[in-house]
Amino acid sequence: MIVVHHLNNSRSQRVLWLLEELGLNYEIKRYQRDSKTMLAPQELRAVHPLGKSPVVTDGANTLAESGAIIEYLVERYGNGRLRPPEQSPERLRYTYWLHYAEGSAMTPLLLSLIFRRLPKSPMPFFVRPLVRGIAHKVKGSFVDPQLKLHFDYMESELVRQTWFAGDDFTASDIQMSFPLEAGQARGLIDGNRLRLAAFLERAHSRPAYRRALERGGTYALLS
Repeated sequence: MIVVHHLNNSRSQRVLWLLEELGLNYEIKRYQRDSKTMLAPQELRAVHPLGKSPVVTDGANTLAESGAIIEYLVERYGNGRLRPPEQSPERLRYTYWLHYAEGSAMTPLLLSLIFRRLPKSPMPFFVRPLVRGIAHKVKGSFVDPQLKLHFDYMESELVRQTWFAGDDFTASDIQMSFPLEAGQARGLIDGNRLRLAAFLERAHSRPAYRRALERGGTYALLS
């Protein structure tokens, strides 16, 4: 039996969505973030040494990392579904977006979160103005331009097709949903990025997405 070690408001929601798209039976073991630090609980380290989510167990196999989990589930249980045929141009795009989501898109989003929170962290009062100034400069000179670059790029890629790999929905779209949802929560998907907004609307209207929300529980990305 597939077991999803599911952390609230996390990347593991994508795994539930994929399992619903594939129509597979699975169990959920739930974990809650620390209310102060928002970090995963120590109990997850009993499943995987890094103590992060998502983690999936399938018999003797334990898998971490969203991309690796998605590749494993689609290859083992997909029967050709949710990925383009081998040697096709769409397959190359599928592989690219499957890895771009975490390898490139999430980096500036995480940096944005860090530098927005940094000035609010506990520290001596006389240090706070310096930290605030550094955080503001890094956000303005590097993080925000990188966010614009990546979200404009993703918007432009949807000019040619409905989904990221092509005109058919694939598991790479499931993988891409998290950085886009995180971007939407931060106001990065607005009237200037209508294609990304439409992508999320299509994704969120899928019955499997709604079933995953029902099973996974509250899913509200940090803003």
